[in-house]
Amino acid sequence: MRGLGVTAVMVTTQFVEVGMNTILKAAMSRGMSNFVFVVYSNALAIFVLLAASIIFYRKRSLPPVTSSVLCRIFLLGLLSCCVQTLMSTGIGYSSPTLSSAIVDLTPAFTFILAIISRMEKLDLRVQSSLAKCIGTIVSIAGALIVTLYKGLPLASAASPHIQPNEVLLSAQPNWFLGGFLLSIGSLCLATLFILQTQIIREYPAELIVTLICCIFATLQSTVIALIAEKDPKAWRLGFNMELIAIGYSAVLVVAARSVAVTWACRKKGPVFVALFSPLGIVIAVAMGIPFLGDTLYLGSVIGAAVIALGFYAVIWGQSQEEETIGNRGVCCSESSSPKVPLLQSKGLDI
Repeated sequence: MRGLGVTAVMVTTQFVEVGMNTILKAAMSRGMSNFVFVVYSNALAIFVLLAASIIFYRKRSLPPVTSSVLCRIFLLGLLSCCVQTLMSTGIGYSSPTLSSAIVDLTPAFTFILAIISRMEKLDLRVQSSLAKCIGTIVSIAGALIVTLYKGLPLASAASPHIQPNEVLLSAQPNWFLGGFLLSIGSLCLATLFILQTQIIREYPAELIVTLICCIFATLQSTVIALIAEKDPKAWRLGFNMELIAIGYSAVLVVAARSVAVTWACRKKGPVFVALFSPLGIVIAVAMGIPFLGDTLYLGSVIGAAVIALGFYAVIWGQSQEEETIGNRGVCCSESSSPKVPLLQSKGLDI
C-alpha cells in the first residue's frame, strides 16, 4: 500500500512539472527573464516552507544539523539552482514537449550514478539487472530520437500562413541549443537525486532539508541573476502571467514537489524517483499542442514509444529486485525464528 502511495505521489509530481513548463513557456514568451524567475520562485518558496515547517514540527523534535549535512545541503542548493536555470533557459529556447522528452534522460543518468555511488548493484547475470541496463540504453536512444529527429509534422496549432518547412528552419538552431541545455540540466537533476537521497537518509526531515536547500538556492540564483541579467526592468513584475508562473512554481514545484521527491527518495531511492520522468512527455504533448501551438512531429512519437519500452523494462527490473529482496527477507526471518524446528530450517536451506 505504501508503494502505491509513493507511485501516486510521483505521478502527481509529473503533472505538476509539465504544468509548470507550460506556464513558464507562456510567461517567458511575454518577456519574463528566466534568471529573475528562478530567484523569485525560490524566495517565495522559503516563506511557504517556513510556515509548513513551523506547523509540522511545532510538537516534534528535530535531529541536530551537523556541519557535514549543512555542506551537502549547500551543494544540493547549488544543483537545484543549476537545474532550475538550465531547465527554464532550455524551455525558452525550445518547448515544454522537448523539455519533458530530454528529462527522460534523467533515469539513465541516475542509474549510472547510482551504480558509481554503490546505491545500485549491477550484475548482468541477473535478469532484473539486465532489464534495467537495457531499459536505460533504450531510454537514452528514445530521448536522442526526440532531440535529433523531428520528421514530418503530424499535428499543429500553428498559423496556416506558415509553411511546415519554415517552422522547422526557424526553430532548428534554438531547438538544438535548448536540447543541449536541457540535457545538462537532466544530468544535474540526476546528481541532485543521488545527493538528496544520501542527505535524507542521514537527516530524515524532508521539510527542513528542502527549506535550507531553498535558502541556499535563493542566494546562489540571486548572484547568477545579478551577473546574467543586465536589464534592471526585468526585476519588475506586473499582474500578469509572470506572477502566475512564479506563484505556481514557488508553491507547487519548489516547495510541494521538492518535499514529495525528497520523501520518495528516502522511501524508494533515487532510481525509482527518476523512473517517472518519461511520463512527462505524454502529458507535455497533450498540453503543448492546444495551449501553446506546439507541433507534434513524427520523431517525437517514435521517440516517446521507444522511451516507453525502456521505461517498462526498468520498472520491471526494479519490481523484480524488490520482490527478490522481500522473499529473501521472509526466508531469513523464517529460518531464524525459534518456532521453526532445526531439521525444518536445514531443509529450507537445501
